[in-house]
Amino acid sequence: MTADDSFGRLDDDDYPAYTMGRAAELLGTTPGFLRALGEHRLITPLRSEGGHRRYSRYQLRIAARAREIVDRGTPIEAACRIVILEDQLEEAQRINTEYRRAAAPGIPPNGA
Repeated sequence: MTADDSFGRLDDDDYPAYTMGRAAELLGTTPGFLRALGEHRLITPLRSEGGHRRYSRYQLRIAARAREIVDRGTPIEAACRIVILEDQLEEAQRINTEYRRAAAPGIPPNGA
């Protein structure tokens, strides 16, 4: 990948552009917190050729949501499960909206 290719991917939410240190800094947390999120299977960072963890913007948003929940006193295991369930619910709602649109193309998604 050339430098030009890398710059083009900076707008990609799934591009692993952030090192663990930078990700922790952006989230105001520690690298240990990010490792714990990985241990609880909330996020799985990609690895550089040297084996270093790299995080995407999407993963940082997920980690930030988990941090909000943990900061309110919820154990990290439970916070990870909550975020996973929220993500699954959002995806199910998106799929339902698509099905409704396909079933009745002339009706707006909110039924109005």
